[in-house]
Amino acid sequence: LLSKITVGGQELSNRLSLAPLTRARGTVTADAFDPACRIPNDIQAEYYEQRASAGLVITEATAISEEGYGWRNAPQICTEEQVAGWKKVVDRVHAKGGKIYLQLWHMGRQAHSSFHPSTKRTVSASNIPMAGKVKTLDMEDAEPEVPHALTTEEVKKTIQDFVKAAKRCKEAGFDGVEIHSANGYLVDQFLQSCSNKRTDEYGGSMENRLRMLTEIVEGIVASGAYPSNRIGFRISPNGAFGGMGSEDNVEMFEYVAKEMNKYDLAYMHVMDGLGFGYHGKTKPVTCAQLRKYYDGIIMCNVGLTKEVAEGMIRSGAADMACFGRLYISNPDLPERFANNWPVADPAPYETWWAHTGAKGYTDWPTYEQEQAQKATETAEEPTAEVASAQ
Repeated sequence: LLSKITVGGQELSNRLSLAPLTRARGTVTADAFDPACRIPNDIQAEYYEQRASAGLVITEATAISEEGYGWRNAPQICTEEQVAGWKKVVDRVHAKGGKIYLQLWHMGRQAHSSFHPSTKRTVSASNIPMAGKVKTLDMEDAEPEVPHALTTEEVKKTIQDFVKAAKRCKEAGFDGVEIHSANGYLVDQFLQSCSNKRTDEYGGSMENRLRMLTEIVEGIVASGAYPSNRIGFRISPNGAFGGMGSEDNVEMFEYVAKEMNKYDLAYMHVMDGLGFGYHGKTKPVTCAQLRKYYDGIIMCNVGLTKEVAEGMIRSGAADMACFGRLYISNPDLPERFANNWPVADPAPYETWWAHTGAKGYTDWPTYEQEQAQKATETAEEPTAEVASAQ
């Protein structure tokens, strides 16, 4: 876990990665359409800088277009101002010797149309609404809308939105990109049979359902933004989030691994843990199982401890381990692991994506800062003799 690894021709200092976590810490504005709330700010730059000792930092999910957006105060990478904001983040991570990829995100049917003034709709592979609730522009719970099924031409345009976003990532200085094809977002909606009932070249067979993802990869490479070995992708074959889970997920995701193995990618990021919700429609798909089909770098995720991650890497099931919730309250997680220092208690749920600025975001101390504070407090305590005299 703490050994070096080469990804995309770059040597990483360890095999830990900071998970892409939606934290919604964009600048709070009265107007939800104020561009400032979607441009990475200084506090977000500090957050990533604090965690730059990870072998790889993966940013929070970042919307590639207006129609891909659906979470207030989450970032985008659609404008020059947003590129400039991300460049500040990248520069601070690089100054600490870190490597950083941006996660490209289109929410698809999980977004609400109130975020999309230009089209006044939400979109998906097919006109099947997700289960559960969605958040409106005002962050209120709402019933999911019936999405517009993207036409074949609209799918191709959306693929180009991913490509354009990757080119902006290159402009901002990112070392690479991760395509978010997990957790019931748009690319996952195309991958899975429960949400994709199309009859065109993007639906039906496993090859067709994978086509959107492969064409995004091919488009990014053809654009010159990144070579294939600087492009990662994320899958969640076991996840129920966003109303997902299909009866043929075992076969489908084995096929995904086998086909994506042909592209010489940076890594395959697999959410094989069950702690993010398990659909129960198939046996769990594991990294060890997918290893039979994918001989590139596999990154495991969900509910990992140091010991479990070590076991998965030593067994060969995975090559890297991605930590999310632990990293919220432990900005120095690699150092804690390396020195066998205790990890801090998990961050309370209400801090995960609250619009609270630094609170619960950048105010988590490192272990050494904790110890220095305790030493200061001890030094300031009155001695027993002084206390007795008082």
